[in-house]
Amino acid sequence: MRLASPPKRQPSESIIPMINVVFLLLIFFLMTAQIAPPAPFEVEPPEARSEAQPEGELTLLVDADGQLGFRDMAGGDEVLQAVSAAMADCGDGCAAPLQIRVDAALPAAKLAALMAQLPAAGILRAEIVTASK
Repeated sequence: MRLASPPKRQPSESIIPMINVVFLLLIFFLMTAQIAPPAPFEVEPPEARSEAQPEGELTLLVDADGQLGFRDMAGGDEVLQAVSAAMADCGDGCAAPLQIRVDAALPAAKLAALMAQLPAAGILRAEIVTASK
């Protein structure tokens, strides 16, 4: 009596190369992503014809009512103290100036008062960021 041999099974496809590609993509996106906290409020900057790009890494936000915002903080004097501490932490006085994003509806007198407070807080270089036309 002759018994039939069992049929040969096809070798299953390996999913290891696909897993490797997925992990490589995950590592790529994690390394290239910039994780930054959201701004405490939105600001609509004034328009200007300047083509210059802002240089600084730290950004101070000023809304239409004169409220200050920095990273996840919103308020007044404590925000300026946090900006001053961040400027001191970044090394020898931060070579790059502080970016100030001002709302277009902010009165010029409030902006001038804020600019007068900056040297007392230890912020010696600042630039106002505008939107291009």
